[in-house]
Amino acid sequence: MDLFDAATSGTQGTPRPGPGAPLAVRMRPAALDEVAGQEHLLVAGSPLRRLIEVDGPGASRAAPGSVILWGPPGTGKTTLAYLIATTSGRRFVELSAVTAGVKDVRQVIDDARRRLATGGEETVLFIDEVHRFSKSQQDALLPSVENRWVTLVAATTENPSFSVNSPLLSRSLLLTLKPLTSGDVRALVHRALVDERGLGGAVTLAEEAEEHLVRLAGGDARKALTILEAAAGAALSEVPDAPVRTTDRPDDGAPAASDAVGQGDAPGQGGAHGEGEGAGTPDGEIAATDEEPAEPRAVVVDLETMERAIDVAAVRYDRDGDQHYDVTSAFIKSVRGSDVDASLHYLARMIAAGEDPRFIARRIVISAAEDVGMADPSALQTAVAAAQAVALIGMPEARIILAEAVVHLATAPKSNAAYLGIDAALADVRAGKVGTVPAHLRDAHYAGAKELGHGKGYKYAHDAPHAVARQQYLPDVLQGTRYYTPSDRGFERSVTERLERIRQILGD
Repeated sequence: MDLFDAATSGTQGTPRPGPGAPLAVRMRPAALDEVAGQEHLLVAGSPLRRLIEVDGPGASRAAPGSVILWGPPGTGKTTLAYLIATTSGRRFVELSAVTAGVKDVRQVIDDARRRLATGGEETVLFIDEVHRFSKSQQDALLPSVENRWVTLVAATTENPSFSVNSPLLSRSLLLTLKPLTSGDVRALVHRALVDERGLGGAVTLAEEAEEHLVRLAGGDARKALTILEAAAGAALSEVPDAPVRTTDRPDDGAPAASDAVGQGDAPGQGGAHGEGEGAGTPDGEIAATDEEPAEPRAVVVDLETMERAIDVAAVRYDRDGDQHYDVTSAFIKSVRGSDVDASLHYLARMIAAGEDPRFIARRIVISAAEDVGMADPSALQTAVAAAQAVALIGMPEARIILAEAVVHLATAPKSNAAYLGIDAALADVRAGKVGTVPAHLRDAHYAGAKELGHGKGYKYAHDAPHAVARQQYLPDVLQGTRYYTPSDRGFERSVTERLERIRQILGD
């Protein structure tokens, strides 16, 4: 550790935020009781708590050796990694999958092994965005995880089943973080307002502004604190440097009306008491003309200031108070319900609010597959073409393209049979109903495959009548299972007739 690292890092090597660090960094939880929204991972005796709270020499051996934290942005993945190191007294090393390579990984592991060999502390290796690591980079971690040379804490926003190598996944404990609730976000915002690490009581939030902030955060603590910091900065920039007093005085520095000598009387006549001295005081003492300045009042961040700050923070949503997710939900449900007029209405509200047209286009593509499906396969073609055209053309003309796609989907026949089919198949796979691939369907192109019986007896479909070859396709445990049941609407009506004939030939 060099002088720079010593100045910017804590005892275990975790970053030490300076006074100029972003609010979200300064307010990072320093203890487990400050972590919000992940109570399901921190109950007594849970793997994560055992990893963080190491009591006694044998406790570390009972704790998980490697964990993968999977969750949306701003839910506490990095925070938990820091707490694992600081609370347990382990050394902390952080690598970013965006910038680190195999050489960096091996250097950290070699250093960790040397420390263990000389009786030094254990090392927590935190890898952020682990899904960005290539296969070779992930493979470089395997020996250290298997032999517990380091305690690996990997964070990802992508599904590890698809983004993390199976060998690494099998050696790690997968922990899923939940999006923060509105109550969780609200509690974090309240803490940041009063905590000395945060805004220290310099500002308060008006109720409407707070509701707007929580709504926009969408369960992301980092986003909530970023918006709060921008709004607080906008509000404080409008306040003069002089502290705000609790009593009002004229601008020219003259005594306030309550301090004037003998209000309404000539000087020396004493006013109501009839005496020149002690005028304006009931006990005859001279009235004070210099008051101690009161503590500065907290500046109120109102809704207007919040909206102005959001523009600065480049987070644009409906200024009329429409809830982003509610409008999006109503849009999708109107398309699904075939109400073309309501669909266009909610599309217009999103466009007018400044919503990213690419986001709208993505929702249309999803709706085409989920809600229209095989009842009108051309709807997906229209939706994909619209998404590509929106990216090419941009606003304001993109509104016409989006409208055309919305009209097509809303007026098309509907079927979710394909959607239900894949979900049913996934449910079986996740429940362990997989079985082995029939031998005649296995890959037979490599040397030695035929000796294993791979491909033996396979029937080439194009050589069969109607190009449908009768043979077993599903594993034994799933024989006779039906996942796809077409509807009687639109194009799928003809699919139903053809599928019945196919299944007769297959003997299903």
